[in-house]
Amino acid sequence: MRSIVMTSEFERRACEFRLLRYVPDAVRNEYVHIGVILRERAEDGGAGRIEVRFTRDWRRVRCLDPDADTALLEAMESELKQRLAVEPEGKLMRILEESLSLNVQMTETKAYLAESVPAGVEELMRLYIDPPARERIQRLSGRAGILSRMRSEFERAGVWELMRRRIAASDYTRAGDPLRIDCGYRPNGVVKMFHAVSLDPGLEMAKVLAFSAEGLRAGVERVEKAGLELTAIIDPAAKVGATEEEPERLAMYRFGVETMEEHRIRVLTTSDLGRVADTARRELVG
Repeated sequence: MRSIVMTSEFERRACEFRLLRYVPDAVRNEYVHIGVILRERAEDGGAGRIEVRFTRDWRRVRCLDPDADTALLEAMESELKQRLAVEPEGKLMRILEESLSLNVQMTETKAYLAESVPAGVEELMRLYIDPPARERIQRLSGRAGILSRMRSEFERAGVWELMRRRIAASDYTRAGDPLRIDCGYRPNGVVKMFHAVSLDPGLEMAKVLAFSAEGLRAGVERVEKAGLELTAIIDPAAKVGATEEEPERLAMYRFGVETMEEHRIRVLTTSDLGRVADTARRELVG
């Protein structure tokens, strides 16, 4: 029994891996892991086998960035595989840097013991990229969860494809403004914009939107010759634990809401999204 266990351990191959993550907005530093690069360390120190695997389920990416070009990401996987198959190991970093887009980043290299390279890739994919369904639901929280609910309700109402998405604030403020509003449309002389804001664990998103509101409003009036109705969509207080039993969290939650309202931002929760989507359908479709 003991010898079998020892043999099994020694048969595991010394490898190293990197995770690839999709980062649509470097300022917010929100990301989703989309792929794995696993390299076997050859015994002589030379080039070992390398495998690349990207996810086949792009739902988490689309929740974070509804306009993500998943076809481009899939093509990137093919390019990486082709180049890594024919070019020397010494050029690995250059290949990766040339093949990856500005929205895809690599993590630092980590050591890993695998039964085989294919088995290692499968295990890493389960751990980091495509967790079981229950884990995916649990991870889809915060801003990504709110944005997912927004998209689902607007799709249900049949208006998602009619809306502008990832609206560049710089179109209305000034060059270099990194903020992108999630979606919006213009009915009857007023521009309506909607943005998912997470108040858990901090208030950074609320403060950024509040800081930007006045400039956005002035820019819409100047460019569109229309008023702006800016709406922040947040989770209900209870969902983020902002209850009387957690007075500090409740105070922070209220501060975030009041800060946005002081800057004339309408604040609604995900519970209001059905009504918001139905209004959009009446205004856009009739």
